Amino acid sequence: MTELKHPGIVAMPNVGSTKKKPPRVNLLERYASLLLAVAILVIWQIAVPLSGLSEFVLPTPLAIAKRMVTDFNLLAAHSYITLLEVLAGFFAGVIIGIPLALAIFYSKVFERAVYPLLVALQTVPKIALAPLLVLYLGYGWAPKISLAFLISFFPIVISTVVGLQSLDKALVNMVRSMGASELQTFFKVRLPAALPSIFGGLKVAISLAVIGAIIGEYIAAERGLGYLQLQANSQFDTTLNFATVVTISLIGVLLYFVLSLVESKVSYQRESAK
Repeated sequence: MTELKHPGIVAMPNVGSTKKKPPRVNLLERYASLLLAVAILVIWQIAVPLSGLSEFVLPTPLAIAKRMVTDFNLLAAHSYITLLEVLAGFFAGVIIGIPLALAIFYSKVFERAVYPLLVALQTVPKIALAPLLVLYLGYGWAPKISLAFLISFFPIVISTVVGLQSLDKALVNMVRSMGASELQTFFKVRLPAALPSIFGGLKVAISLAVIGAIIGEYIAAERGLGYLQLQANSQFDTTLNFATVVTISLIGVLLYFVLSLVESKVSYQRESAK
């Protein structure tokens, strides 16, 4: 079929067409974080000897990695305790936070009564609550789990409420006009639309839960990575201190990506508005 042309008409580009990115750009985007991390580690490894810093002040990445291999069993034993504290506090936040968010969403009275209290609790530094939790709950698991719960609880509630409120009301009215009950509307429309926001809060919460557990171990603990870091400080073992920090970071990153994997399986992916 021949294309018709007119001298007074200028052909417009196809706005809906998407231009594929070159393979090199795709590879760069996929491995950008890895390349940046490698670049930082290489600069760190080279800069420390050139600057004349001793290993006591700042160990090199290779020295830290070697120490992590040498003390693998020690780090793994303490990591297991910290991981249990993080998961217990996080799941407590999920179990309590999501039902509370539903109550806030469906009840204006409950929202006006509870919301200010949640905000007030969130503004209190959790490190200030740690000695009180130790006083009331003792030196066992409870203070660390409670701190992980308290510090991760608020993002779960807020993200769930925001996700439920972001749904277009016209869509809800349309579903109701088709005879759907509120329970059907929730599971078929509200929850799927809110899942991206909920998982965003969960990923923030799991990172904060790691911080809460470590703070609890700083205050009162006999096991865990926070306790191990305090022991390394008291012995002026900077390399072990850095190895512990790296292990804590790896736990947080691993849990974050586990949640991202779960999100990719159960939630639809919103297209970026770029």
